[in-house]
Amino acid sequence: MDEREAHVEKVEKLRATGVEPYAYGFERSHTIAEARRLWESRHPSASASVSPSIGSGRTGEAGATEPVHVRLAGRLTGVRRMGKANFGVIEDQDAKIQVYTSMDKTKGFEAWRDLVDRGDIIGVEGDLFVTRTGELTVQVAEFAVLAKTLQTMPEKYHGLRDQEIMRRQRYLHLLSDLDARQWFKKRSQVVTLVRKFLDERGFIEVQTPILQPLYGGAAARPFVTHHNELKRDMYLRIAPELYLKRLVVGGFERVYEIAACFRNEGIDSSHNPEFTMVEVYQAFADYNDMMRLTEDLWRYLAQQVNGSLVLPKRQVDGKEVAVDLGKPWQRLTYLGAIKQYTGLDFSRVEKVEQAREMAAEIGLRSGELAKMTQWEQVAGYIFDERVEEHLVEPTFIIDYPAALCPLTKRHRSDPRLAERFELYMAGMEQGNAYTELTDPAYQRRQFEAQRQQAAGGDAEAHPMDEDYINALEYGLPPTGGLGIGIDRMLILLTGATSIRDVILFPMQRQSQEEKTEGEGTSS
Repeated sequence: MDEREAHVEKVEKLRATGVEPYAYGFERSHTIAEARRLWESRHPSASASVSPSIGSGRTGEAGATEPVHVRLAGRLTGVRRMGKANFGVIEDQDAKIQVYTSMDKTKGFEAWRDLVDRGDIIGVEGDLFVTRTGELTVQVAEFAVLAKTLQTMPEKYHGLRDQEIMRRQRYLHLLSDLDARQWFKKRSQVVTLVRKFLDERGFIEVQTPILQPLYGGAAARPFVTHHNELKRDMYLRIAPELYLKRLVVGGFERVYEIAACFRNEGIDSSHNPEFTMVEVYQAFADYNDMMRLTEDLWRYLAQQVNGSLVLPKRQVDGKEVAVDLGKPWQRLTYLGAIKQYTGLDFSRVEKVEQAREMAAEIGLRSGELAKMTQWEQVAGYIFDERVEEHLVEPTFIIDYPAALCPLTKRHRSDPRLAERFELYMAGMEQGNAYTELTDPAYQRRQFEAQRQQAAGGDAEAHPMDEDYINALEYGLPPTGGLGIGIDRMLILLTGATSIRDVILFPMQRQSQEEKTEGEGTSS
């Protein structure tokens, strides 16, 4: 009999004794963390461990103390059976505590001894005490099986180590690792803090469509679906930008959205097809205002989440670095950064052929370059391949070629450029912002140019959006806009190595088991 069969048999044995192993509920008196704090408040001089080791100490109490009676619930993550007495550890969302059952003091002890397994979710009731070795423990008077496990939990001391399983079966990762739950609570904390930061500055949170008749706001391939009733194709949003700017036209001067976005592109350590971003729009502002807002937000989050402006150490290009947000953030122009890190001067380049030759000078030759029709696209390829990795300390890359920025206002002193910046740190893009394009006639010309690129095979070109142009014709005030990926932000705030480690359920390539199941259903 394998372990699962043994667990199934125990389910039936519990039912045979009149115990339903999948309960309707359990009224707790405290969480485990609350119970620990209650004990400490009543016994400030008593020493109690917060990280139980199973079976530590015996039941001899450390002096006569006022009893603290509790009803706690959690998953049994460890158990040690010793005949007439058993030790175990139960763990709830935030903390763990040792439990002690015995033949003479625990009602239904035989069921605990014979039918309860590591991984079961149980409720216990009894008094707290501290063992001789300082372990805070529940002397279990009564217990209830709340959910009987049929599977075998990962081994406690080695834990779950397979990254593929951790990401594909996140529930298994979380139930076996208290630290993992704390890690993902940090994600919730960051989202809450982003809202607090923006709300306190007068921004209004809004919700815009996820399912859209026309995608836009970024250069990306969309996911396409179909609306049966309307008999038309629809798109999952790639960005909320154009809807948010419509709201600024409508009179909302400061708006933001924490938005789930979808881009039909590759999967790697910094890209997931479904991701979360915050987009912010502020009337009567420009990209300089967005730079200040970005710095303030990052420093606020780092201080609130980690208690320091120095981010967790990480490997960048083979070196261990710790990004310091407290230092002055540098600003480099886009073309200036390319020149600084490659020696290539694009200031007078006008033809794509010349740009390809320059790329070849630094060893960049690819089929992608051959498909490009603008020198600006080649410059962008060079930037991604040879510049980005050098941008370790917080750096605003400013003033992009206008051809790369169809939604951005032209630079006030150089019409070849646009007032756009991207924030880089630790070799990774961490934000994108513009002085927004408000001229409807120029916006139409930009969309027309994008349409021509699409006709030439550019799958990421921005489509024509007549309704958005119509909105601009009613007047969009001078506006600064900012977009920051929450997931990438979390990579740096937590010290994670991959975006898949900060998304609870990241996109995964199809497993062999899923492929086999798919073949079975299609036959």
